[in-house]
Amino acid sequence: MAHYRFLLAPMGDNETHPGDAWNPRGEKQRDLVQQLLISVLLGLGAFTTFCILRPRFPQFYYARKIRIHRASSLPDLPPSLFGWIPALWRVTDQEVLATAGLDAYVFLAFFKMAIKFLVAASVLAAVVLAPIHAHFHTEPKDKSLHEIPKLVSSQMLFSGKNPKALPQDKSYLWAHVIFVYVFTSLVFYFLLDQTQEVVQIRQNYLGNQATVTDRTIKLSGIPEELRSEGILKEYIEKLKIGKVESITICRKWQELDRLMEERQNTLRKLEEAHTAHHSHPKINGDAGSGPDLAHNNTPGMTPDEEAMPLLGGDAGGHFDSSRPRLTLRKGWFKLSSKKVDAINFLTNKLQDLDDKITEARRKEYSAMPLAFITMDSVPAAQVAIQALLDPTPGAMIARQAPSPSDIVWPNTYLSRTSRSFRGWAISISVTLLSIFWLVPVTALAALWDLHQIRQISPGVADFLEDHEVLGSLVQTFLPTLVLTLLNVAIPYLYDWLSNYQGLISQSEVELSVIGKNFFFTFFNLFLAFTISGTAFKTQALWDTLRDISDTQKIATLLAKAVQDLGPFYINLIVLQGLGMFPLRLLQIGSVTLYPVTKFGAKTPRDYAELVQPTMFKYGFYLPQPILIYIVCIVYSVLEDGFTILVFGLLYFILGYFTYKYQLLYAMDHPRHSTGGAWPMIVYRVILGLLVFQLTMAGWLSLAGAYTRAALITPLIAFTGWSVWHYNKHYKPSNYFIALKSVRHTQPDSVQSPDTAQTIDEEREEGLEFVNPSLSSPLENVWVTRITGDLAPVGVDIL
Repeated sequence: MAHYRFLLAPMGDNETHPGDAWNPRGEKQRDLVQQLLISVLLGLGAFTTFCILRPRFPQFYYARKIRIHRASSLPDLPPSLFGWIPALWRVTDQEVLATAGLDAYVFLAFFKMAIKFLVAASVLAAVVLAPIHAHFHTEPKDKSLHEIPKLVSSQMLFSGKNPKALPQDKSYLWAHVIFVYVFTSLVFYFLLDQTQEVVQIRQNYLGNQATVTDRTIKLSGIPEELRSEGILKEYIEKLKIGKVESITICRKWQELDRLMEERQNTLRKLEEAHTAHHSHPKINGDAGSGPDLAHNNTPGMTPDEEAMPLLGGDAGGHFDSSRPRLTLRKGWFKLSSKKVDAINFLTNKLQDLDDKITEARRKEYSAMPLAFITMDSVPAAQVAIQALLDPTPGAMIARQAPSPSDIVWPNTYLSRTSRSFRGWAISISVTLLSIFWLVPVTALAALWDLHQIRQISPGVADFLEDHEVLGSLVQTFLPTLVLTLLNVAIPYLYDWLSNYQGLISQSEVELSVIGKNFFFTFFNLFLAFTISGTAFKTQALWDTLRDISDTQKIATLLAKAVQDLGPFYINLIVLQGLGMFPLRLLQIGSVTLYPVTKFGAKTPRDYAELVQPTMFKYGFYLPQPILIYIVCIVYSVLEDGFTILVFGLLYFILGYFTYKYQLLYAMDHPRHSTGGAWPMIVYRVILGLLVFQLTMAGWLSLAGAYTRAALITPLIAFTGWSVWHYNKHYKPSNYFIALKSVRHTQPDSVQSPDTAQTIDEEREEGLEFVNPSLSSPLENVWVTRITGDLAPVGVDIL
């Protein structure tokens, strides 16, 4: 790391020119040692705590292996402090596929691809680029980019030579052009290699299973005359693509879904009332034995007769004052109120809702232009999906159906216009939010600049300048910490917005969150922060954003923006990798909230939900690693490139182990997107390459190497062409199942018992494409039986 041993000195002791602004950010490098110390202490503390707590609290750190049947086949991890690490490393990709599914494999495949590139790039940067940077100290000399004095190597300083007097040999800049091509080639090589592997694994995995989802198509744009199960079945079979096994035409089930939702809420309230009643001894009974309705062995009584005293609120003519009461408000403005027995009232309300639901299930509802059609084989479904069924625009559009458990049924009876309106409204909202985030991001970027702090508050700037350690914390650690917290909090907002977008399935919602969250991280936390961090002043920021409208200035703007913030991104990657991944492994959020959630749990149903594995959401965890990968690519050839590549490598190694452990042993991901995140990864990596190439073209232009900058133009054109190449040759295999890959067997209902089930086949066994409001059994009340344990035991009544 010889290229990092630079000292900061004024531009000549006696040759300071009036008007040469001294930028405090150039006075000294960001205290990397301090950031490393904070991150390592934070990470080591969290990692050691995790290793100690892991065998003691399996309900947190072993939840998936305990609760999910498929995960039980994973090898047991040793209870020793660090013995789980090599055992986790030995879990193969095939075991990941078999126990966690295709989505988990694709997620971890991205980390493996990033590690391969960063290993190769780090070696090349250490051997070739780092010595060049150390010897020539490669920074563009254009004053518009840097008003700060140049970093001077210790050799120059001790030699007593003025840096301006040194010969300006620019031949070394050919190395930058060569390595832009080399690193671009490496990124494409590993991206193409991993894409081919993902495609092959996906085709083999999906082709060798026959779930009801794989045999079902989602057909939209159905004309009114075909919105009948019999007529539609006849139409599809006349196309000679296969036999239709079943058809579910989506209908306007708002009334039924509303009743089911109201019933669920009433059921939970009734369970809470029973739990509150059972947790108190009866006034006119044996106070030493809590009531246990389901285990009251009164001879000669039927269960219904046993329930009568409880439901009637009178046992042997004595009123039980421990029974919970409910206040009903009615009349004008709900001014009058009446207290009633909560159990009686809610029980009667539940029975009334059951009668209404039974009646509502018999009704006929108007059909929507959307249906789920299950074919008799996977090839038949794939032919329908990949074919044009009707020449009319927008009519009879066939797509792969989501898993039955993944469907958001209330969105199936939204009209196409309503879904389109919601989609546009959410997209506009996300755009406006991105503009809004520019304000806090610009303010955050000001912390990175002591000069800007001085303009706002000279006293604070003087105080930070006098206290170097505190000043370094404010300027180095605080911006990276706030940026990290923003990256943790904002996805919850985008997840909430995506759920109102009208998407048909939760897997589509998750992919939408990935796109929105990446847009936020890339646009606001990378481009906007970088540009505002270089612009210094808010007015200069808007001037800079105005210049983006001139396409000729994009490359120059990127070069200006990126060059200064290398140390900041080093600090960010150090904090995210060394500090935050161990905290994520510790599941600090879930562990911290568990006592609060447990305190709020009242019923057996609440306790049953409490012990379920934490949900793993790719929309929350995937965008940031993609951004870090892009940052590593963008800086790979620049002066801070070697350091960023090394810490980026550590980031992805730690991230791979962290997420592998969570996906396999601790957290569950029930979605079924069949690796749909991989095309999104490909597009965003290619976007990162374009930013990298534009940045280097602008950087070379600012250095006066115009010919070398022009030589990057063919590379930009090639990168743009690669998008077309991927769409034509690889994207279809990421969305469809090739007929050649399909295992030619009967549907899963008649498969040989010797055939190993995939995790998707196990999840979907017995599922049908039917709205649960139409077919799901009406759950009984799950009441509490006090056993002396911390949690009550549930028993069904009614």
